[in-house]
Amino acid sequence: MNHLILLFSLFTAPAFAAEVSQKTNQNFSSNNASHKRLKRDWIWNQMHIKEEIDTPLPHHVGKITSSVRNNNAKYIIEGEYANTIFKVEETSGDVYAFERLDREKKAEYELTALIIDRRNNQSLEPPSKFIIKVYDINDNVPVFVQKVFNGSVPEMSPVGTSVTKVTAVDADDPTVTGHATVTYQVIKGDEYFTVDDSGVISTTRADLDRENQSTYEIIVKAKDAPGSSGDSSTATVIITLTDINDNFPVFKHSSFHFKVPENISVGGEVGRVKVEDVDEPQHRNTKYSFVRGDYRDTFEIVANPFTNEGIIRPKKPLDFEKVAEYRFDIEATDPTVDLRYFKAGGPRSISTVTIEVTDVDEPPVFTKLPYEFKVRENDPEIRTLGSVWAHDPDAAKRKIRFIRRRASPNGDYIRVSDTGIIQLPKPLDREFSSSYNITVAAQEILEDGRLSDRESHAQVHVIVTDENDNAPELVYPEEPRVCENAAPGKVIIRISATDKDEISPGGFFRYSLATEDSNFSLVENYDNTANITVKYGQFNRELAKIHYLPVIISDNGDPELSSTNTLVISVCKCNEKGNFTFCEERAKQVGVSIQALVAIFICIFTIIVFFAVIVLLILLRKRHKKDLSGLGRNVAEIHEQLVTYDEEGGGEMDTTSYDVSVLNSVRKNGIKPEPVPSPYAQVQKPPGNLTSGAGEMEMMIEVKKDEADNDRDLLPYDTLHIYGYEGAESIAESLSSLGSGSSDSDIDYDFLNDWGPRFKMLAELYGSEPNEDFAY
Repeated sequence: MNHLILLFSLFTAPAFAAEVSQKTNQNFSSNNASHKRLKRDWIWNQMHIKEEIDTPLPHHVGKITSSVRNNNAKYIIEGEYANTIFKVEETSGDVYAFERLDREKKAEYELTALIIDRRNNQSLEPPSKFIIKVYDINDNVPVFVQKVFNGSVPEMSPVGTSVTKVTAVDADDPTVTGHATVTYQVIKGDEYFTVDDSGVISTTRADLDRENQSTYEIIVKAKDAPGSSGDSSTATVIITLTDINDNFPVFKHSSFHFKVPENISVGGEVGRVKVEDVDEPQHRNTKYSFVRGDYRDTFEIVANPFTNEGIIRPKKPLDFEKVAEYRFDIEATDPTVDLRYFKAGGPRSISTVTIEVTDVDEPPVFTKLPYEFKVRENDPEIRTLGSVWAHDPDAAKRKIRFIRRRASPNGDYIRVSDTGIIQLPKPLDREFSSSYNITVAAQEILEDGRLSDRESHAQVHVIVTDENDNAPELVYPEEPRVCENAAPGKVIIRISATDKDEISPGGFFRYSLATEDSNFSLVENYDNTANITVKYGQFNRELAKIHYLPVIISDNGDPELSSTNTLVISVCKCNEKGNFTFCEERAKQVGVSIQALVAIFICIFTIIVFFAVIVLLILLRKRHKKDLSGLGRNVAEIHEQLVTYDEEGGGEMDTTSYDVSVLNSVRKNGIKPEPVPSPYAQVQKPPGNLTSGAGEMEMMIEVKKDEADNDRDLLPYDTLHIYGYEGAESIAESLSSLGSGSSDSDIDYDFLNDWGPRFKMLAELYGSEPNEDFAY
């Protein structure tokens, strides 16, 4: 039909064009006559072409025609696809397609038609746009939007329950009947699922059980052109059955056996019983219960929410000596199972549990916890408060020894004997502590006499009851003061009292003055307080500026106790309004604690010892000086023997240079020796300037002697003084080593190495390299 329409258009187009040309010529003649130009216009038919034409190219599309009558007219087209896919015959205006068109790629093409003068390429007519439409043919297969679809549905769902939806798309024109209509069909797995024309997949059976088969893989076909074979495509759909709680738990074993020590703690784990539930973990809610047995008050079974196991725990202590074995039956159920899908006829899940209790060496067990005793304070006759008792729970029945572990307050106030007797080494004072607590440990005595390392503890609480052993004391809230011109009855201060003893609800204090011979009076308030008032009035500050008022305070205890307290009342100057203007400062009582007194005493003792040591040293020093002064002129002789020594010395043989007996005699009896010629005088000195040298040396010696004689604090004169100055006449020159390091002497001291070990140090010092640095 489309071909016929195209042919009709091709045949009628020339006739229509001739008619238009004739009209144009007439208009042109008329225009020549009237000198008016008529508007020209494009003339062509609607252009259409089918997609995928299988005839040889090119394919004729249509014809563009203009009302212009010009032998030099030329048709051209412009646009995106002009002169590539579409071309126009220049003279006739026929448009041809030089490629096979696909509507699914592009359904319309928009081009522009122009007519120009081929001589100068001038436009003879304004350009005009036209559209070429591509007709659809059913040439596309429905295609699924994805190759694999996934869906899920609860197991045991009713027939017709929706699972998922599949979608296929046909690229053909949906406005053409039958070209884009898609239908679906399950070609694999149709015994379990079906699909409708909209692609919704639903169940066809109500007995789909996840525990038998959890997933299904079906194939769905999509095709177009209903009623005919048509083209088609397929897709895979994976359907998962979701779990519902439709199964009861089942024990894995018909019996369970556990061993547990008797000292297992209450709430500890005895063992675990395991069940199997084919449902998924979120649908496992196992509950365990006792079916047969008399020990449900001894044990409990708690389900582990993660593993679904039953944990057996003791609810009370186990005792091997009383019950060595427990046996009972338990059942596992699930109260959340959906009974609509419950599979009836299954056996009850029941299992037998046996618990064997093993014996262990348990610590002693106290018969009563805790222990509490009461005792009167300061009672010297009470030495024993009572006793604690514990026994060995094991079959051995060993003896028990008791030991005190801890005490509060800390101290040896309460003792515990080996047999558990609570003793008081001395009376207790409630004012120190109203209660005493100790921890008593009980240990078993083994067969070899040693104590077991296992022990148990008991708390012993001792309450000290009060007795009236403390007199009440005055409370000083402020310093009492009174105006010198106070009127009789003026309240000076309100006093109260305190008592270290326990005050009973009916206890009270009584106040009274120790003497009535004063200008003060006491008035009871009957609320455990009293007022001190002015008795006569008009105090004389010239006679007394401070009054000491003794107040007696007594309690109503048994026995009754009282104390005398002194109130120090200052008499002050006051103005007309009764305000204090001047009061003497009274000395404040400063209390010093025992610890402070001990510290002060230690400091004083240390100072005394220090000064005693210093005095002793001074006395010893004076005595030493006194001994030196007893030498008299012998000291000068000792100096003479020393300072005249100017030879280098020869060790032990050097004693021949002077007479040592002089020193020894002076040291022994202090008797002045007989003058003996000095050996030094016999030494022949080399000739030289004797006058200058002798005078210089003599002057130096006298200076040194005077310094030693006048300084009583120095020790006896030492030959070291000689090294400070040797003089010009010394044969050995200077003995000082202070200048040795800077000496320019060329003497080789290596010969000292041959003198033996006694000169080793000198050899090391003087045998070093001249330029070697020494660090001191």
